[in-house]
Amino acid sequence: MAKHLLGKPIIAQMTAADTERCLRLKASGVEPTLAVVRVGERADDLSYERTLKKRCETVGIKVRSVVLPLSTTQEEVLATIETLNQDGQVHGILVFRPLPIDCDQEAIRNAVAAQKDVDGCTDRSLLGVFVNEPLGFSPCTAEAVITLLDGYEIALEGKSVAVVGRSLVVGRPLSMLLTHRNATVTLCHSRTKDLAAKTKEADIVVLCSGQMEHFGKAYFSPNQVLVDVGVNWNEEKGKICGDLCFDEVEELVEAATPVPGGVGGVTTAVLVSHVLDAAERTLKRE
Repeated sequence: MAKHLLGKPIIAQMTAADTERCLRLKASGVEPTLAVVRVGERADDLSYERTLKKRCETVGIKVRSVVLPLSTTQEEVLATIETLNQDGQVHGILVFRPLPIDCDQEAIRNAVAAQKDVDGCTDRSLLGVFVNEPLGFSPCTAEAVITLLDGYEIALEGKSVAVVGRSLVVGRPLSMLLTHRNATVTLCHSRTKDLAAKTKEADIVVLCSGQMEHFGKAYFSPNQVLVDVGVNWNEEKGKICGDLCFDEVEELVEAATPVPGGVGGVTTAVLVSHVLDAAERTLKRE
């Protein structure tokens, strides 16, 4: 029976540590603050904003919501972001994307100053991941995978890791983070020939291709660790599912993350930690 790699205990550890960090920052005269920029009232944006606010408030981080109407122009969004970039009281900026207006999404994504890009979405932040320098921040989900594995003391050095999915949000930056930890990474995707052969050979497999419950027993071998990053809505079952057929592989592999309950919550906790990282960097620059 596979060990369930749950996010909850990892989040609890991070929350305790980050609460202490936040107290130290406030004692130094810095109130860690996250600005959330939202255009319109999309239900998924509102839901995530509530979750994020609750997590931030638990730690002691202030959240400033900047809500713009659907009539907002690209120029107005960019001006709003630039104002927050220049605001010394704001340490992190999160822009809900994609924006529900006609605009250059890439321009909006890259408008956030790298030192405040706590979501790790700008080109400069991604460059930092690839060159292993703190130019910005790592994409939160990619870092959450590393954080979860570390939390369960799953060694990365010298291990073979198959990453299935090559997006700039997870797959590619995660491959770099794993490489920096001296893992040997095989980056797989939809055009990979004989994908099952690649995944069966790995010590650790990370699934982030967005193929709902696509990966069953045929892709894996005994004693592997599986990390499922997929978040897919299964209309037939009426619930969220991952990329992994969890029930099918549970008796085969050594450990696996469930969906929900695995990487997702850790991702939000990582974003919260990034706000504190950004606030601490301002102290170092003074």
